[in-house]
Amino acid sequence: MFHLGAGTVGGNWLGCLSGPFRRQADSYGARVEPIRWQRSKIPLPTFFKESTVVKSVLALVSLLALPVMAAEPTLYGRYEYIRLPEIGETLQAKMDTGALTASLSAKDIQTFTRDSEDWVRFRLATKDAGSKVYEHKVARISKIKSRSDEDDDREEPQAAKRPVVELEMCLGNVKRTVEVNLTDRSSFNYPLLIGAKALREFGAAVNPARRYTADKPDC
Repeated sequence: MFHLGAGTVGGNWLGCLSGPFRRQADSYGARVEPIRWQRSKIPLPTFFKESTVVKSVLALVSLLALPVMAAEPTLYGRYEYIRLPEIGETLQAKMDTGALTASLSAKDIQTFTRDSEDWVRFRLATKDAGSKVYEHKVARISKIKSRSDEDDDREEPQAAKRPVVELEMCLGNVKRTVEVNLTDRSSFNYPLLIGAKALREFGAAVNPARRYTADKPDC
């Protein structure tokens, strides 16, 4: 950037004139001086001079680029009490990181159609279970492989397609909606199996050496 020098200020502004305008000015005896140009001394913005500011901006960008750290998981025991509000029952559950989905012990499982949607009706296959029939909308049908390594439990029936429903579960004071497949687990010690997907929903980690670390369900 440039600006006019001191010779163009006040009465000396006539130095800008040329040709007939300058001759006319001379006839009036005006003093004309040549224009003196000089480089502007306007300071650069502070932003470009202060390296500290630039470093701070780069540091902020670096922080925003870091991955978000996951919250610390809640530690539970291998076995916990879980309440099913829609069923109205509190059941002993096995927290199994080796299983993928949750599984609820049920019997007399029948799928049917209601308003062009898939539904399922069933009864609980648990100790002291009554004859109450439950009906629930089917989320999907899943094919579950059989497992025979649930500690001292007996072998589970062969692989089969199972209806999967979404049920509310209450673990301690935490409530989540979890996908649960329905199958007869009456030959197992625990009527409810909580798999890896459900554990992620609860933000849970499992300590196999502990049992019933959470308070009784209260949600």
